[in-house]
Amino acid sequence: MFNIKSDSRRVNKGDIFVALDGIKSNGDCYIQNAIEAGASKIICKNGKYDVETINVDSPKKYLTKYLEDNYNKYLDEMTLIGITGTNGKTTTAFLIYQMLNKLGKKCAYIGTIGFYLDKKVANLVNTSPDTCILYEMFMRAYEEGYKYIVIEVSSQGLAYNRYEGVRFDYALFTNLTEDHLDYHRTMDNYAKAKQKLFKKLKDNGIGIINSDDNYKDYFKTKNTITYGIYSGDYKIKDYKLSASNTLIEMSYKENTYKYVYPLIGKYNIYNVLLTITLLNQLGIALNDIDFKGIKSPDGRMDMIKYNSNSIIIDYAHTPDAMDNIYKTVKPICKGSIITVFGCTGSREREKRPIMMRLALENSSYVIVTEDDLHEEDFNDIVNDMTDGVKDKHYEVIKDRGKAIKKGIDKLTNDDILLVLGKGHEEYIIIGNERVPFNDHKEVMKLLKDIKVR
Repeated sequence: MFNIKSDSRRVNKGDIFVALDGIKSNGDCYIQNAIEAGASKIICKNGKYDVETINVDSPKKYLTKYLEDNYNKYLDEMTLIGITGTNGKTTTAFLIYQMLNKLGKKCAYIGTIGFYLDKKVANLVNTSPDTCILYEMFMRAYEEGYKYIVIEVSSQGLAYNRYEGVRFDYALFTNLTEDHLDYHRTMDNYAKAKQKLFKKLKDNGIGIINSDDNYKDYFKTKNTITYGIYSGDYKIKDYKLSASNTLIEMSYKENTYKYVYPLIGKYNIYNVLLTITLLNQLGIALNDIDFKGIKSPDGRMDMIKYNSNSIIIDYAHTPDAMDNIYKTVKPICKGSIITVFGCTGSREREKRPIMMRLALENSSYVIVTEDDLHEEDFNDIVNDMTDGVKDKHYEVIKDRGKAIKKGIDKLTNDDILLVLGKGHEEYIIIGNERVPFNDHKEVMKLLKDIKVR
């Protein structure tokens, strides 16, 4: 049913291939590959080829119009939920996905941890896939009877116009903290990039925003609903945190509702509250919402028990996310906290000393290791992280597997080992190479080796 592609590697016999200008390369370079794969028509700026060729001033505009004309009529039969913000997108989107399916409303998920229908269908290279891939997933969900799609919408995906032509029924905002400033340069630019999601609402679309966030005014629309711990239409009256679950009391229109859910940490209250708000706006009674059986997405507060100790794997890769992790684990840790983490290369150097300071202030011991290096030398990253650091309770182990092993070896009784930064990811990026590696799998392998010995 879907017959237009902008990636020559995805072309099937009879498809239309649109040669788009890319970030690092030009689609014209792949036209011959697309023809060899079976493309029956080429859309490009210049040139004539062995198959039907249409020259246009803007292949991107041609693609957008083609998708709108041929597929938006199907999207109009579905409810599209877009969620943006710095932290909490993945957890909230995955909660919405699980809850809607639990309530018998077939919902697909597209975002950081992949493409899900009734289960995971595929990994995605980016949180926000290219427009053609996005529509291809939309149409697969439609053909398989899904009526709802929840989509993580990144600021860079919006800046690159990957959602061109897509109109949302709901736009959700979690929060805004410093991230991706290597690309956006300023927080104002960053906020305005995310603001584009709310400009893609349908005429009767609803925006749902965190009224506790300092950047909330960027995201107000003519139909705005708010939520928050300290303010909002849906507001927390009280909460109780524990090591295994959380109890919240929420007020809405002078009524109070209680919920227990198996996620920990104050920051997750926002994620759960946003989920409740969205579900209620979709027509689900607040008394019918039950979080029994719901779980966090892979790589988000992923807790593994090891004797009396806990090993927690989390995607936290910003100062705000790290701070939230420490605020969550410190009250429940009876022993010491050991942290294994690194900083991403080729971007946002200013975050590095802040993240190092947070780790040192909140840990008994810190092991600095590699994250995605991209094009930068590991030692340069470490120098930025440790410049001016006088604390001696850290060491540097470049190999991430060996760093995690050292962290496990340092556990004694009732300690917590935090392995931060990669979460669910299945590789480490070094230059142009993606080296297979997953924190959870590595931990399980190391624990198995310990038991064998």
